[in-house]
Amino acid sequence: MPKLGMEPLRRKALIDATIAAIGERGSLDVTVSEIAGRAGVSSALAHHYFGPKDGLLQATMRHILTELGRDARQALRNAESPRARLSAIVAVNFSEAQFHAEIIAAWLAFYVEAQKSDELRRLLRIYARRLHSNLLSGLSPLIPRAEAEIAAESIAALIDGLYIRRALKDGAPNAATAIALVEDYIAVKLKSGRAA
Repeated sequence: MPKLGMEPLRRKALIDATIAAIGERGSLDVTVSEIAGRAGVSSALAHHYFGPKDGLLQATMRHILTELGRDARQALRNAESPRARLSAIVAVNFSEAQFHAEIIAAWLAFYVEAQKSDELRRLLRIYARRLHSNLLSGLSPLIPRAEAEIAAESIAALIDGLYIRRALKDGAPNAATAIALVEDYIAVKLKSGRAA
């Protein structure tokens, strides 16, 4: 007889194991059996909770996005100005919870897989729209709307690009350097946007 209350714990263990396996392998080329073994459950139980491997991958991506969204909302609640909102979003994207080797590898693998998976593509579109909206909420009060749209797109591209560059390097991710690069761009953009 199954233990009551174990399903959420096992689901979380399987998602954590998926992130770890992708991080180690650097791709989505992992099996459900391998993931289940890491989580200490059977492949049959993993299939019961998530269906085929695609279901587990989608649940993992949703989990990463949910955590990022939760952290962003908290950071934005604490931001006291439009400029602080921008810094909060940048900091959240390069926080210890997000900008570490396993999560970076997962993001890169999901971007690649989204070319073949409609559901992963949909999830990445949600992420991109949310990031754009959060950046725009900080930029719009500071520079003209047209400039703010371009700047939001550029900042998002910088964030994504720094994840890709980080995925291609050895060693521990350097969040401070990544944040400094994005903050430097924001400072230049705000200065030129106000002068326009």
